[in-house]
Amino acid sequence: MPTLQDLVAYCDNRTRRSAYKDAPGAFNGLQLANPGRVTKIGAAVDAGVIPFQQAVAAGVDFLIVHHGMYWDMPRPLTGAVYERVATLIGGGCALYSSHLPLDGHAELGNNALLARQLGLAPERPFLVRDGEAIGRIAAYTGSRAELRAQLERLYGRVIAIEYGSETPAAVAFCSGSGNSAMAELVPAGVDTLVTGELREEWFNTAQEQKLNLYLCGHYATEVHGVKALAAELAAHFDLPWEFIATDNPL
Repeated sequence: MPTLQDLVAYCDNRTRRSAYKDAPGAFNGLQLANPGRVTKIGAAVDAGVIPFQQAVAAGVDFLIVHHGMYWDMPRPLTGAVYERVATLIGGGCALYSSHLPLDGHAELGNNALLARQLGLAPERPFLVRDGEAIGRIAAYTGSRAELRAQLERLYGRVIAIEYGSETPAAVAFCSGSGNSAMAELVPAGVDTLVTGELREEWFNTAQEQKLNLYLCGHYATEVHGVKALAAELAAHFDLPWEFIATDNPL
């Protein structure tokens, strides 16, 4: 039976955790240990009392999340913060968080997987931070109407803001919040962005700079990386795994 440290070492190496200069609150890596034994892997987008309860109820003792527990720390271990920690410790469930490493990874990252689910090759780096690409750009040969239809089939609700080319030559991908991507589209020679969400004021920018923007949901665009890492980890260590889904519409 693999140990907790076996799984942590694999995840750290596979995601290239140390290569990414993330926000301090991301605290990528092992955020909470368990007694050291792992029998089932889980994957979830967010740290929270409810997904933690669901994971423990499913028998998960190693949970991978994209958004970890420590964004707004330090905080006293009271209320919901206490409930989070108590749920994991009581259930013997370790918590592993991977934020930017699971956005930017060339194989397991949300953005590479967003491109590939559309049948595109995520060949160009985008949103380079401290030498590491967080987003991806893929060449595109279809129409924006075809792109919109593909995204609607995959995600259901898609907000489409279309002022760019009707036949974009390339598509940029930025999972989750796309606010940081907006200023880098034109310099990158791209007028089309697939992302999760944007602030309201970017609508005017899209009109002025003639951009196509497709907003598919922050949560929905960030399920891919944790699923891919959990599936690969489970196969490597011959363990079961489960995605802990929530009804997050954002």
